[in-house]
Formats: sequence, C-alpha cells, structure tokens
Amino acid sequence: MDESSYDRELLPVGYAETLEAIKAEVRSARIRVARTANSQMIELYWRLGQLIVDRQVQEGRRTRVIARLSADLQTEFPDVRGFSAGNLDYMRRFAAAWPEPSSLQIVGKLGWGQIQTLLDRVDTRDDRDWYAIRSSEFGWSRNTLVHHISTQLKLRTGAAPDNFTTTLPAADSDAVRELVHDPVRLDFLTLDPGFSERQLEDALVAHLTHLIAELGHGFAFVGRQVPLRAGGRELYVDLLFYHLGLRRFIVFELKIGEADSRDIGQLSTYVEVVDEQLRQPDRGDEATIGILLAAARDEVFIQYALRASTAPMAVLTYTTETDLPAAVRPGLPTTADLTRLVRSVQHE
Repeated sequence: MDESSYDRELLPVGYAETLEAIKAEVRSARIRVARTANSQMIELYWRLGQLIVDRQVQEGRRTRVIARLSADLQTEFPDVRGFSAGNLDYMRRFAAAWPEPSSLQIVGKLGWGQIQTLLDRVDTRDDRDWYAIRSSEFGWSRNTLVHHISTQLKLRTGAAPDNFTTTLPAADSDAVRELVHDPVRLDFLTLDPGFSERQLEDALVAHLTHLIAELGHGFAFVGRQVPLRAGGRELYVDLLFYHLGLRRFIVFELKIGEADSRDIGQLSTYVEVVDEQLRQPDRGDEATIGILLAAARDEVFIQYALRASTAPMAVLTYTTETDLPAAVRPGLPTTADLTRLVRSVQHE
C-alpha cells in the first residue's frame, strides 16, 4: 500500500466536507482583507487630497506643491506606487469633489480606477453620486461603469412609459422602474438594414453577455422562444429572463416597427400566462413583468394602451447604431459588403 493510499484510509468521515468549508472560509477572508485594504487606500488618498487642497488654498493655485510632493514622496517611499504627480492631482480632485468625510461611505467601496473615471467623465456631484452608488451596489467593473456613463444611463433610467404605479404596490413600483431605461442601447449588434424580428432576436442571443450588461445587474437568461400553452394555443415568448434581485420573471417581446395596442395586448397575455404557470410564490417569486422592446412608440397612445392592462408592463425603444451623423450612415459598408470584400481579398 503506497503512502497516499494509507493517508486516505486514515482520513475521518466527513473530512472532504470539512476541507471545502475551510477553503471557503479562507477565500472569503481573503476577499474581506482585499476590500478592507482597498477602503483604507481610498481613505488615504482622500486625506492626502485634503492636505493638498488645504495647502493650495493657503499658498494659491499656482503653487507647484504637487510636483514637489511627488518627487519627495517617491524618494521617501520608493517601494510605494501611486505618488506620481498625475495621481496626486487625482487625489486633490477627489477630495475637492467629495469634501465631506461622510462621502467616503458612498465612494469608499469603489476602486481607484472607478473614482478616476467618475472625476474624468461626470460633471456634477449629483451625477457622480448616482453612478457611484450603483457601481458599488451592483459591483460594476470600471469598463461597465464607463459604458453606463457614456450611454447616459442616469438619464435613461425610468424614462420609458409604464403602468407600474397602478399594477404594483408602491414599494415595488419604484424598484421596478429603476430596472428599465430608455432607449436600450444595442450598438454592439451588427445588423444589416431591414433586419427582421427573428434576426434581431438571433443577434441579441448571440451577444447575450453584452445584452445583460446593457440591461443591468441581476438579469439571468431563462430562454428564447419559450413555449407556453394557454388553452388549445401554443405561445412562444421571444426572450424570458429572471431578475435575481427583484425575484421576478421578465418577459421580453421584440418589435422592429412602432409599438401598437396589439403588441401590448399580446405581451399582457404572455405576462399573465408566465405568472400563472412559471411563477412560484412559495419560493418567493414576485409578480411577472413584461417589457415590449420596439423600434419606436407614440408616447401618448402607449400611455393610454398601458392603462387598459392590469399586467405590469413597460414599453422601451432601442437603438442599434452608434452616434454617427445621419448623413454618414448610408455611406457605411454593410456586413454583407465587408464579407464580400474579405472574400475578394482572399481569392486574390
């Protein structure tokens, strides 16, 4: 019997479970230590920024205190990174943007790169706080934060017409409204002009990671063309999601044209069927909601149409093009054009 086999025979019953539990505790502790270290670093940077702000107030904005501090600190602490003149200036801007110590409760959990992004890309304190709170709450990476800022998520949140206030309890309607934003930016898709609803659906599923990043934290994909039976009819939900935070199924129906009352009626039916057949209240599932994702809508008409439904729904629009001038877009090559070009080059 080799030594390893002998050791395995001597292991007590339940050892494997104990080992896994200990490893989980070690991993959890390492995460807590890393978070604590980050918070301490952010607090240090804020305090250094406050000292720089105070000194510049005393000596005037023209002082070269940052350049001198950078040189002296790098000499004193050669093994410590972060004391470049540029980084010290970020610390000054950080302290000036959030001058109260209590503001560290908002930004203290963010990474330094995220704070730099907020300073560079967001102009007002109110907007910075909005993005900082959500970045901390939803665990956005720096790239995700950049995406949401560049697509003006704050302005788009809650901008879509809905009937949540009349179909959901007051405490729930505000939370659900935070979930939807309008328009939904689908710039990551590569679709030729005149695409069909099925092609749009195919493209969204093929780029599911990008779609969920745009929709927001908490969306879990359940399936596409999900079959449901209502009486003698077979229904198919375009896209079905489950939101982990809100604990709700979310039915998505796609429309490449303008939303109309028939689309809302169909979506309402799908929501009711999903709510009855898939929702499990004893598991904690809340009421299902529906989202009609359309290319366009008539705001006034849609508000009237939504009032007629008892199912909680919103009507969102989407964009599939980047912000290029309208006059330029027709001259751009399509996917088919590029494919033909590549093939012609390969044959040469």
